[in-house]
Amino acid sequence: MTESTKTQAAKTSASRKIKVAAVGDLHVQEDAQTSYRDLFGEVSREADVLVLAGDLTNLGKPKEAAQLAEDLRACSIPVVGVLGNHDHESGAVDEISATLRQAGMHLLDGQAIELRDVGFVGVKGFVGGFGPRMLGSFGEPAIKAMVAESVGEAMRLENAMRQVRAKRTLVILHYAPILETVIGEPLEIYPFLGSSRLAETIDRFKVSAVVHGHAHRGSFEGRTPGGAQVYNVAMHIEKPGGRPYALLEI
Repeated sequence: MTESTKTQAAKTSASRKIKVAAVGDLHVQEDAQTSYRDLFGEVSREADVLVLAGDLTNLGKPKEAAQLAEDLRACSIPVVGVLGNHDHESGAVDEISATLRQAGMHLLDGQAIELRDVGFVGVKGFVGGFGPRMLGSFGEPAIKAMVAESVGEAMRLENAMRQVRAKRTLVILHYAPILETVIGEPLEIYPFLGSSRLAETIDRFKVSAVVHGHAHRGSFEGRTPGGAQVYNVAMHIEKPGGRPYALLEI
C-alpha cells in the first residue's frame, strides 16, 4: 500500500460515522424478573457501540452487577459507560466495577478510550446546580465539601478530555451538565441533578455529543452554552423512534 493510499484509508476511516446506542438508569435489581438480554441483543444489531450512562444497579449491590454482567453476554458490540449515584449506595463500587469489567465493559471513571476512531470520555459527574444559581463554596464545611466534589469531577473530566486524540468525542456522564435536559423534574431538586461546571469543561474542547442519565422526568435534548449537543438517555425518557435507548450517529 502506497503512502497516499494509506492516507486516504485513514481519512475514510476517520470520517465514517458510527452508530452509538445510549441508555442510562437500568436500575437492575437482584430479585427482579426483568432481563435486558433481548434489549442488548437488539442493540447489537442496530449499533456499533453501546453506552451505559450510570445507575446500572438499583442499590449498588454486587449481585445486581452480576445479573447485569450476565445480561451483557447477549451484547456482541463494545460496551462503554460510567457508574451513577445508585451504584455507590452500598459501598461496593470496587466490586461492582470489577464485575462489569470482567464482563468486558469499558467502565470509565475519569478516563478516555478510543473505539472505532471515536474517543469516549466518562465521569460520573456530581450535583451543584446550573448557571448563576450554581452552588458556591461558602459557609459550612459540608457545603464546601459538596462544591469541592463537584469541582473535582469537572477537573477529572478535563483531564480525561486531554487524553483524547480522536477527531470525534462522545462524553458520557451520569449527572446532567445543562439545565435544559432536566426540565420536567420538580424545580426543588434541580440542584441535585447536575452541574454547569461539567458544561464549562466540555465547552473547552471539541465534542461531538454528550449523553447523561439521572433525570428520569427530564427532557431528551439540549445544548451547552458552547453549542455541544446533549442527550438525556435515562431509560424513562421518551426518545425518537420509541426505543428505550437513543441511537446516535457520531
